[in-house]
Amino acid sequence: MAFTRMDQLTADMDEIRVIGDALAKRQAAMPEVIRGMLGELASHLDGFPVDQLEHSIQTATRAERAGASEEVIVASLCHDIGKAVSDVNHAAISAEILRPYVSTETYEIIHAHQDFQGKYIYAFMGKDPDARERYADRPWYRLACRFSDAWDQAAFDPDYDSYPLAHFEPMIDRVFASPRQGAQS
Repeated sequence: MAFTRMDQLTADMDEIRVIGDALAKRQAAMPEVIRGMLGELASHLDGFPVDQLEHSIQTATRAERAGASEEVIVASLCHDIGKAVSDVNHAAISAEILRPYVSTETYEIIHAHQDFQGKYIYAFMGKDPDARERYADRPWYRLACRFSDAWDQAAFDPDYDSYPLAHFEPMIDRVFASPRQGAQS
C-alpha cells in the first residue's frame, strides 16, 4: 500500500480496489461471524436454567412458531448476541449489529428489549418495571410486547423442544447476506 493516511487516497489508486475487495470479502463472511458470536453465548449460563445460546434459540423458535417474519425470527435469535461482548449494554450492541440488515422497527424492538423485560425483573433491581410504557406510542410497541412477553421471557425452559441452531442457519445467511439499501456503515 502506498498510503499511510486516508487523506492520501485518490479514486484512481489500486488501493481503493484492494480495500473494496477486502471489505466485500469480509461482508460475505458476516453470517459466519454471527454464528461464531452465537456460539459464544453457549458459555454464558449466568445463573439461568439454560445458557444464553439455548435461550436465544428458544426465543427464535417461539417467534417462528408464532408466525413471525424471517427478519424478526433472526432478530429474536440474535437479540442477546451483544452478551458475547458486554451484558450491561447488550441490547444496544445486539441492535447495532442487526441495524444494517433489518427494518427500523425490528432494530428498535431489539434496542429496547431490556426495558420490555424490565416488567419481569426491574423491580428486583430498583428500576421501574413499567419502563416499557415510554415506548407505548411507537408503531413497533405491540410487537415488542409480543416479543418480550410471549417469546423472550418464556425462553428459559430446559425441557422446551426448540429447533436446532442449524435450522436457523439459512435464515442467518439470507438476513446477513448484505446490508439493506441505505443502511449506514
